[in-house]
Amino acid sequence: MTTIEAPRRRVVLQGWVLALRLIRPSMRNGEVVTAVLAPTVFTLGFYVPLNRVMSFVGYGLSSYAQFLMPMIVMQAVSFCGTAAAFRAAADARDGLDARFATMPMPSVTPLLARTVAMGYRIVLSLLTALVCGHVIGFRFYGSWWHTLGFVAFALLVGVLIGLVGDLLGTLSKSPEATTQALVLPQLILGMVSSGLVPASQFPHWIQGFARDQPISQFVFTLRALAGDRSGRAGAVSWAVLGPGIGWAAAGSLIFGGAAVLVALRRQR
Repeated sequence: MTTIEAPRRRVVLQGWVLALRLIRPSMRNGEVVTAVLAPTVFTLGFYVPLNRVMSFVGYGLSSYAQFLMPMIVMQAVSFCGTAAAFRAAADARDGLDARFATMPMPSVTPLLARTVAMGYRIVLSLLTALVCGHVIGFRFYGSWWHTLGFVAFALLVGVLIGLVGDLLGTLSKSPEATTQALVLPQLILGMVSSGLVPASQFPHWIQGFARDQPISQFVFTLRALAGDRSGRAGAVSWAVLGPGIGWAAAGSLIFGGAAVLVALRRQR
């Protein structure tokens, strides 16, 4: 083992140990249950009452399940972001971040460990959302590459929301305040979006916002990647996918960079 490989392996081991610190208790504290129940409850709560209503209004695709599925995914990963915010705020409040800063490890290791634990919950929640979507009739109609793109983009959006939550939690040091601060924007952006109903169903003065805001663009990207047997889900092209990918990439860079800067400042 070279002198360079030893520190690298030590850093990986430190990160893995800190990640397990967050993953193992999730079986007991309800985080895994929440990650599974959130998309299930959302599917039942919106598909069952809205399916018949939307059949009269119209939604442009072959089924309301195909239309709603991207929003189920958004709701699933957003709950994981809220959990990440709660965990980051609890660590900052309890002084764990300050303690980690005094230990012989890179300053970003705790952040990376929280991100790994967050990814674990996102994967569970996304798998549950896909199962729920399959039950109500959602199917993938594109190629395998489009399906992989759907999953990859959903994971990217989940990580973005988790990074936003982690940053807010670290700065606020209050799990309760951080959770409340995240719920309201998610509620507004989720309800006033093209995830549940087409933008054309909103009043004219707010249609532009409902169509162009990030959640709607994420939904458009996922719909195009999932496809539809009617062929009206949107072409898998840069014109359709670009805005959603741009929002997700820019948000990940901005909030991920901000989270790293906060971690580096704590080391000083």
